[in-house]
Parts: sequence; structure tokens; C-alpha cells
Amino acid sequence: MEKKLMSQAVEMALQSAQSKNGGPFGAIIVKDGKIVGVGKNSVTTKNDPTAHAEIMAIRDACKNLNTFQLDHCEIYTSCEPCPMCLGAIYWARIEKIYYAATQHDAAQIGFDDHFIYEELAKDKSQRFIEMKQVQPEGYLKPFEYWERADEKIPY
Repeated sequence: MEKKLMSQAVEMALQSAQSKNGGPFGAIIVKDGKIVGVGKNSVTTKNDPTAHAEIMAIRDACKNLNTFQLDHCEIYTSCEPCPMCLGAIYWARIEKIYYAATQHDAAQIGFDDHFIYEELAKDKSQRFIEMKQVQPEGYLKPFEYWERADEKIPY
């Protein structure tokens, strides 16, 4: 079953590359042996740098399951997830990741995320993109409200 699902994710990646509608990446989300979400890289067609295959599959699965958490789900992705996608997979509560190509394979064809891993390890003051905290009066009010709110959906 794992190889069949991975083959489908790889085929989606190939179709994405051949159609010139995005990069060579595909992802499938499965729950209880059933495909509940699919995604192909759509960065260039949607003009959205977050439209990676895994993100698109998460969005599709959440829509199809009518939930914001993908407990008891697995993701099959044609390539090892980048830092953004890995973060999204954790936030979605997906329980297992299967991948085919590695981040090193992707780097060899121009999809190199190594600098992001390096940036995340640096102190904020040493990062390439400047980060500056600005604290207007009442900046913690949204958090204070959330903490006290009786009717909220925790996640």
C-alpha cells in the first residue's frame, strides 16, 4: 500500500512538472487507508509562495474532512518536506510522513532550502531578514482576551 500511494504522489509530481503548472512535487494525505487530500505544487500558477504540494494537500484534506486538524492521517509526498511544509504538517497533527526524494535531491535541481535551516538556527539579530519587535500599547490584549474567553476552539 505504501509503495502504491507513494507512486501516486510521484506521478502527481511528474504531471505537475510536465504541465508547467508548478514545480515537480506532489502529495497525498490518507486517513484509514482512504485518500482524503491531494496537492501538486502550484506556486507559479497561484502566485503563492506557500502553495507547495504538501500545503495544498493539507488544505484539500481539511476541506474534505471539515476540520483544521488531521489526526490519524498520513502524508505521502514525492520529496522530503521543506521547513515550511514540515511546520504545517506538525500544525495539522499529521501522524506520519512518507517521502521519496530527499532535500539533497531537490537541491541538485535548484530547490535548495538549506539556507532556511541555517537561518532558523541563527539568533534573530544575525538573520538575513531583519526582525524588529514593535510593541504598541495594548499589544497583548488579543492574548489576554483569548486566555479569558470561555467560547473558543483551542488548537
